[in-house]
Amino acid sequence: MAFSESNYRQNEKTILCVDDEPIIRNLCRDVLEEYRVLQAEDGVEAIKILEVEDVDLVLSDVMMPNLDGLTLLQKVKEQHPDQAVILMTGYSDKDLVLKALKSGADDFINKPINILQLSTTVEKVFEKQKIRQELADLKRMDQLKSNFLGLISHKLKTPATAISLFIQNIAEGVESPDDDNFKQMVAMVQAETVHMEQLIQDLLYFSDAALQETALILEPVDLGALAGQVVIALQPAAYRRKISLESFTEPQLPVKPLMLNPERIRFAVRAVLDNAIKFTPEGGVVSLEGRVEDKYFKLLVKDTGIGITQLELAKIFNKFYQVDPDHTGQVRGFGLGLFYARDFISRMGGQLSIESQPGEGSIATIQFPLPN
Repeated sequence: MAFSESNYRQNEKTILCVDDEPIIRNLCRDVLEEYRVLQAEDGVEAIKILEVEDVDLVLSDVMMPNLDGLTLLQKVKEQHPDQAVILMTGYSDKDLVLKALKSGADDFINKPINILQLSTTVEKVFEKQKIRQELADLKRMDQLKSNFLGLISHKLKTPATAISLFIQNIAEGVESPDDDNFKQMVAMVQAETVHMEQLIQDLLYFSDAALQETALILEPVDLGALAGQVVIALQPAAYRRKISLESFTEPQLPVKPLMLNPERIRFAVRAVLDNAIKFTPEGGVVSLEGRVEDKYFKLLVKDTGIGITQLELAKIFNKFYQVDPDHTGQVRGFGLGLFYARDFISRMGGQLSIESQPGEGSIATIQFPLPN
């Protein structure tokens, strides 16, 4: 097997040079010395390398035994459409060039290889790849913005409509304090007002979270005590849902506090508890437990809710994704709580995971390594 690798500095781009002639592979390695260069003697070996290595650019000869460069190009593009590929050929066959371009080749290098052309072409392809990635990121951000604006409109429309209709009915004399259902309507409007205020607060908080790209400022935090405060703050919400919200911790917790960002970890714990309360039916139980286990401090949030399918478990940390068991499209919130909760916890050196089975509730675990 001809697989070999040149010396490289950490974090450099990786190029896979595929050619059945060792002299060509070594020439490419020497010319492209600022990159990490892997070598393969044919397309079959190249595919094996691509299965285990992260490669930024494939530089391949066209005419090779076992698996030629054009077939390699097609197979690579089938698996990784954005993979950059440059073909080297000693033939000026127009049909070959057109076929390669249709298959997604990024550029060509003529043989015998010109050292300047090789270096320049590789730089040009990497620059094109960078521009494509930037355009893809911009397109993705535009789509996220569109989705978020649509979601905001949808979420705020329901409470706003209910409040507006009630006020309109009062103005027109349809609703009156003397009516039997007036108090019920007032309670409903009050609940919708509270819900709208919470949506606006969440929106402002999520906007702030999305803009915060700098490193989080960490300070000593008693996570057990902070989690207990969050439980107390959420008791009214649990009471309204007729859900028992409990909290208990092991008697021996870490003496040293954890280095965390108080605001972000408070948000994360609240988001996890909010999620448990939201999907637990009336009469259910949500509990928060703090424990020390395997050199980790863990917060376990358990609920007797509806549970989550394995398919949905793979999506719950995605932006804007919301579990909608009744398929009503009326799930409250923006679908951002768990996304930011995991992001914050990860940035502070911890982990957030959720285990669940339909009909058996869920267990969310927040864990941080104990300080030395």
